[in-house]
Amino acid sequence: MDDINLHHRFLNWRRRIREREMGEVRPAQERFMRLLKNGDILSYQGNSDEVGCYVAPQPLSKGTCYFEVTIVDTGLRGTIAVGLVPRFYRLDHQPGWLPYSVAYHAVNGKLYNGNPLGQQFGPQCVRGDRIGCGIHSENPAAGITTVFFTKNGREVGSAEVPGTTEGLFPAVGMHSLGEVARVDLQAQWLLEEDESMMMVDSHEDDWGRLFDVRASGTLLEYVGKGKSIMDVGLAQARLPLTTHCHYFEVEIVDAGEKCYIALGLARRDYPKNRHPGWSRGSVAYHADDGKLFHGSGVGDAFGPRCLKGDIMGCGIMFPRDYILDGEADGDNWERLEDQPRLEGIQNVLYLNDEGEEEEEEGDMEMERGQEGRKVAVFFTRNGKLMGRREVGVPLGGLYPTVGMLSSGEKVKVDLHPLSG
Repeated sequence: MDDINLHHRFLNWRRRIREREMGEVRPAQERFMRLLKNGDILSYQGNSDEVGCYVAPQPLSKGTCYFEVTIVDTGLRGTIAVGLVPRFYRLDHQPGWLPYSVAYHAVNGKLYNGNPLGQQFGPQCVRGDRIGCGIHSENPAAGITTVFFTKNGREVGSAEVPGTTEGLFPAVGMHSLGEVARVDLQAQWLLEEDESMMMVDSHEDDWGRLFDVRASGTLLEYVGKGKSIMDVGLAQARLPLTTHCHYFEVEIVDAGEKCYIALGLARRDYPKNRHPGWSRGSVAYHADDGKLFHGSGVGDAFGPRCLKGDIMGCGIMFPRDYILDGEADGDNWERLEDQPRLEGIQNVLYLNDEGEEEEEEGDMEMERGQEGRKVAVFFTRNGKLMGRREVGVPLGGLYPTVGMLSSGEKVKVDLHPLSG
């Protein structure tokens, strides 16, 4: 028996030597933990306290230099990460947390580059969004790889990452119940096509903040869960209304399940999970009940309900001698980006839950800044004036804001119907 075992060991040893000489290697295998993989679909299987991670079987290369992940469901927290990692990356860590890895995290738009502390990088990603990751260039001599990320086919940015001898492998991380994503390891991304699409189809630059709302041209679509009042989807314009652009309109393309659509104006740091009109520093006309909400969760009877096909409008009647912050120096509203923000707000473009906890403090600051600054905000329905409300203007102005809260809701927005 010992002679037989020895013979088998000798045959295996000789086979391994032959494989090395002929360059034969066993096919690489994908690795994943706390995830269920069904074809190209990944779904989280943990308890929301532990990270689940997937690592592809092959690294990116010149032949296959890009892949994409489509968010099918954001689950409880939307903590889905897409990036590149070394071959034997620890599967209990999100991509980007450990050295020699990099990832774009959907929940906060941050880039994690070998460090558990991320840096602000791009917009938040929600259900239906596609996150892409690829390699621009490699410098083996310097040991550096330039990795880029995209959102819905449009490049977000790039980062330099230390390379490894075995290359960098596509990876997807998840960290909360209900998260589901589709992986396309054969996706292609062409810069020329992307730029042409941007010229004719992208209006995301019009929006400073998009939470559980997807922008496609002039169309806004709710992509949240729609199960509770905390699931509000919010779209806020990048620039406030001014004396030169004082009105905007929304057409209800699809009322969805409940037509919980709201149109109005809000301060720049308005909380992301509140319908416009519900919190201080905002006013809004709600389509489902025709009520006007002005800094309160209790609305006043205002106008008729709005349904599919109706056009809701909102504008400001500025006094003749009114000058908004920064407007005296011309129309260079980009300067508003450099103005001091309310205390406690790190970056309102990508405001997280910490900003909501400090809402009361921000409200007091906002009220001090608006003393003596009142304007008449008016609302229309299908071109007819519904009414107006006197509103205090917070520091920085009032921003066009759209809220949605039920599945299937879609609206078409015109931010400049009466420019001039």
